[in-house]
Amino acid sequence: MSNEDHEVLVERRGDARWIVINRPESRNAVTESVLSRIRAAVLEANDDPGLRAVVLTGAGDQAFCAGADIRAEGSASPVKPDMAAPHNALTQVFRAFEACNLPVLARINGHVLAGGMGLLCGCDLAVASETARFGVPEVKVGLFPMQILGYMLRLVPRRKLMEMCMTGDPFTAAEALEMGLVNYVVPADRLDEKVEWLLGRILKRSPTALRHGKNGLHALQDMPLHQAFAFAEANVARMSMTEDAREGFTAFQEKRDPDWPGR
Repeated sequence: MSNEDHEVLVERRGDARWIVINRPESRNAVTESVLSRIRAAVLEANDDPGLRAVVLTGAGDQAFCAGADIRAEGSASPVKPDMAAPHNALTQVFRAFEACNLPVLARINGHVLAGGMGLLCGCDLAVASETARFGVPEVKVGLFPMQILGYMLRLVPRRKLMEMCMTGDPFTAAEALEMGLVNYVVPADRLDEKVEWLLGRILKRSPTALRHGKNGLHALQDMPLHQAFAFAEANVARMSMTEDAREGFTAFQEKRDPDWPGR
């Protein structure tokens, strides 16, 4: 087994798949092969009916992901450009996030920089250590964080986004919380506790409703309002016919916790 095979660790913990960028000596900076493994792990999780969530994190306590490994690739890009390829490795990971109907939770154990910000934005929920620092420093090396702007424009207020992109300066976890980039910020020694708390709340809910709901959210965000109304009407009817919906209503009437069939 090559060393690259250990650079992304994939583990099933209960009903969740954990994906760990395991390059702490490089602050969990990503290479093309690392991105390819993250993409595969996300898509495989989505195809597993027994899984209910995905957790993405970095090894160690220094960094979640410091962006592209410039030393490994010899450039400021996480991939070696192939002008014939329609999508590069980082964009393919983003597309995998969009294709994944499972909730994806980011466990932010340390600094989040450049392309790492894109990985964070691709997740649905995020819990961060208060020691984490965030930033898009590309402008300091003559670039601009173009690849992640599509995500960040949907999450960060425009004025704040312009400031962080044009200065390249880092900001704190508290500021990330204020911008809506993360859901919770906790002391480092409480990070795992908070992640498990949030993950546990998700795992109690209907897996069918969450899969349908996430798919619907992705579709609705780019629809004109009248199309969104029609889409929602059709999907409410469809979801009401699932086994999870029948179990949910029955459990409510019987005043008990539901036992989700996941169908």
